[in-house]
Amino acid sequence: MSERVLYHEPGVGWIAVLWGPLFAVLGALSELVLGGPVHTFAWILAGVALCAITAPWVYARRRFLSLEVTTAGYRQGRETVAAADIAEVTEVGAPAGARVLGGGWAVPRKYEELPVKLADGTVVLAWARDASALRDALSRLTGRPSETTDTEDVDTRTVDTDSTGTGES
Repeated sequence: MSERVLYHEPGVGWIAVLWGPLFAVLGALSELVLGGPVHTFAWILAGVALCAITAPWVYARRRFLSLEVTTAGYRQGRETVAAADIAEVTEVGAPAGARVLGGGWAVPRKYEELPVKLADGTVVLAWARDASALRDALSRLTGRPSETTDTEDVDTRTVDTDSTGTGES
């Protein structure tokens, strides 16, 4: 049986890897326009080097900042919580020192936190760029609709981030 995706945030797009080569092309073009010698090898080397530096950064952000709510459960970064283990997502208070899902020490900057009560009674902090959309998806997953859930709304929601992963335009 395939798992249906209820909500997804990718963390960052792979388009960021193209920043280095784009910078190199712009540098070479500026040398060409200004009439000086074009240092082709140096610009190719700079583009490849910047691409090589950016690729692990993108991979890490996609691995640790992505989240997905499916019909089977909730994956936050490198941690997965089964659907049966999620007890409540509405009207849950966040106690001091609550564990953050995904393996981090704190909720990442520019992300909103969402307290989630698990079946064993512990409260953990989930996080997303759009916490209300995450709350709605987790509410649909647990079968307990939140106040903001519209049953006529589309079941699948995705938050796209720009190439920087900041979500800002």
